[in-house]
Amino acid sequence: MSPITRAAVVESGGAPFTLADVELDAPGPHEAVVRMVAAGLCHTDLTVAGGGLPFPLPGVLGHEGAGVVEAVGPAVSGVAPGDHVVLSFTSCGECRNCRAGHPAYCATWLPLNLIGGRRADGSSTLRRDGAPLGGHFFGQSSFAERALVDERSLVKVDADVPLETVAPLGCGVQTGVGALWNVLRPAAGSTVVVLGAGAVGLSAVMAAALTPATRVVAVDRVAERLSLAEELGATHTVSTAGADLGEALAEITGGQGADGVVETTGSPAVLRQGVDALAARGTLVVVGAPPFGTEVALDVNGLLGGKRIVGLTLGDAETQTLVPALVRLVRDGRLPLHRLISTYPFAEIGRAVRDMSAGKAIKPVLTF
Repeated sequence: MSPITRAAVVESGGAPFTLADVELDAPGPHEAVVRMVAAGLCHTDLTVAGGGLPFPLPGVLGHEGAGVVEAVGPAVSGVAPGDHVVLSFTSCGECRNCRAGHPAYCATWLPLNLIGGRRADGSSTLRRDGAPLGGHFFGQSSFAERALVDERSLVKVDADVPLETVAPLGCGVQTGVGALWNVLRPAAGSTVVVLGAGAVGLSAVMAAALTPATRVVAVDRVAERLSLAEELGATHTVSTAGADLGEALAEITGGQGADGVVETTGSPAVLRQGVDALAARGTLVVVGAPPFGTEVALDVNGLLGGKRIVGLTLGDAETQTLVPALVRLVRDGRLPLHRLISTYPFAEIGRAVRDMSAGKAIKPVLTF
């Protein structure tokens, strides 16, 4: 008999999350059943729930899960029942990018994680009253008391770390951290600018504070978030509510420009400002995702000084290496992720969504 679990279901684009009983399929050879302890809420969840991406609805979202393994398929070797795990994205493990250590650029990343709603073979992981639901979101669909999870989404972590403090590592935090550590890799004395002080941007600020960069500039229009950015390691802040971004960055850098910029807002206008603010041979990392098909105009001659623009998915992370390292940094107090987190009981997912949409919560984490 398939296990029944309580899940937050989105019936159609723009509909709220509603709790309902759903059936989990039996775990396949490379899958595990995980009892959820916590799950972060991410803007990607809200975009899909709002109908902004072609994910099959009704369905179950959630892609920053953390929990305890209850059962494993016969071919699972990396975890066992009782293990504590953080859940991240899935990948095929066989394509060129997966084999090269870049699973975030898996050849089948989009259907496996974001828009498919099914396993790679087309079968469904979730049903309600016998009818298939959209599931397998990032290989997990963790807005549920129990989740059927791909083995490649599972990362075993130390059992002494509270899971609600590390659930956001599965997506938003590793994205911001990876922008710094895997792409920009700041040299001693360099200047890093982070555009947007939400969960991803503040994660980038914390990561920048653990590098040799000597100037870390946080940019936002919300004063409270800029104050928090300073407490998390920003050496300078710029409020776009009352300053011209280009002029402010020129003053901070003595006219040299920024060596690295992380763009998290998804605004084409802000992205353009970030590119213009780069120093010669500087790099801008595009993290914020506007609607599909969005274009941005650039000054071509302005790029000839060696400027680079790099798109980024999930920090270009190899999760089995990065996530346990981040868990240790959280445990040791060197990555104060708790400063971003507001917790909500799972049944109050609607309130968490409202608070996140209103800017009252930087990183809501649902607890089970």
